Amino acid sequence: MATGKLVNVVTLFWILILVLVSQSVSARKKSLKHLEPCRRLVLYYHDLLFDGVNVANATSATAVNETKLGNFKLGKLVIFDDPVTENSHLLSPPVARAQGFYFYDMKTEYNAWFAYTLVFNSTENKGTLNIMGADLMAADTRDFSVVGGTGDFFMSRGIATITTEDAQGIKYFRLKMDIKLYECY
Repeated sequence: MATGKLVNVVTLFWILILVLVSQSVSARKKSLKHLEPCRRLVLYYHDLLFDGVNVANATSATAVNETKLGNFKLGKLVIFDDPVTENSHLLSPPVARAQGFYFYDMKTEYNAWFAYTLVFNSTENKGTLNIMGADLMAADTRDFSVVGGTGDFFMSRGIATITTEDAQGIKYFRLKMDIKLYECY
């Protein structure tokens, strides 16, 4: 009789373990599932660097000059308040402002690190998106992290895929931002 109870207890124990393991495996599968974005924006970022004479048109300025370590502007810090448009034309009405900074962080090739906030204040969108990441300039596309937001973008998270569309020396560049949000509230 005692042996029968022991067999039942052992069987129940293994069934419980099996259920717990299967639940943890199914929970893991859910977290690895590829999700479609809940919101997508394609926007264009325009940067006009101050060159000493373009006060009226400049939207960014060097705050700290580069060091002399290498030929790739290591240490240069640029602060910006750049227009963001829905198409690639610089003179299109802005739908947001990109406010933040980037600095060059490699001495062996051009590379920068960006941190900025897209500030929306229109009838279509109000609020902010916070974006940061490494700009590996030699790559065709780069992914920046969307780490949060406010207003219409409250607590949003996702990826901003960046493509350089135009670069005119250091005075002007345009980035295409394909923003895919995977957490929307």
